[in-house]
Amino acid sequence: MRSDNADVAGQGEATPLRPAAPLQRVLLACGAVGPPLFVLAFLVEGATRHAGYDPLRYPVSSLAIGPSGWTQTANFLVTGALLLAFSFGLRPAVRRYGGGVWAPLLIGLVSIGLIGAGVFVTDPVNGYPEGTPMVPVKTMSGTLHDLFSALVFLGLPVACLVLAYRFWVSRHRAWAGYSAGTAVAFLGCFVLTSMGFARDPVFMPVGGLLQRLTLAIGWAWLTLLALYLLRRRPPAAPASRP
Repeated sequence: MRSDNADVAGQGEATPLRPAAPLQRVLLACGAVGPPLFVLAFLVEGATRHAGYDPLRYPVSSLAIGPSGWTQTANFLVTGALLLAFSFGLRPAVRRYGGGVWAPLLIGLVSIGLIGAGVFVTDPVNGYPEGTPMVPVKTMSGTLHDLFSALVFLGLPVACLVLAYRFWVSRHRAWAGYSAGTAVAFLGCFVLTSMGFARDPVFMPVGGLLQRLTLAIGWAWLTLLALYLLRRRPPAAPASRP
């Protein structure tokens, strides 16, 4: 006696098993919850932060500076943990589209970037907090924060492109286009954001706004991707045959 599962395994293909589906749904749900939670938290913090903080001008990371900075630190850590869980649920989900390890690995790097950005506080940026120089002395904490942040701002658009290809070859053209468009828009806004934080006179006054727009574009894609995959039921395990 041999089952169809054995036949499929022999061909090098993976078949999702029904017992794993509830856990997979919980992991995918983490991807639907984490990004909106992150956005809501930094919007509330930015609107209520005093002492010269301007959300249009300064980055989200600057909210972690000062006595009340623990709220943004917690925001980084909680969202990073949720996206790390999502990356584990993403692996079996993308197999339905012929995907492998790259997309889950890249989302995992994004989650590690968020956690690292929470552990290491950024340096002052463009005169915030008040009284700091426009070009502050770089610290080890600030340097590590920037390195971990790079995993977020580079890993996410690459993950978009990887899944855009997978959606395209599996004939899910709408999601392929949306994923590719997200990568382009995310990278374009990130470049403008970087120019603002580099004290470009045109973009510096709206550097914080551009960064929030960048995050909103990427986080919306993650949330909608998680919701889409949650609605896609895994195929039933085939019945055994002699």
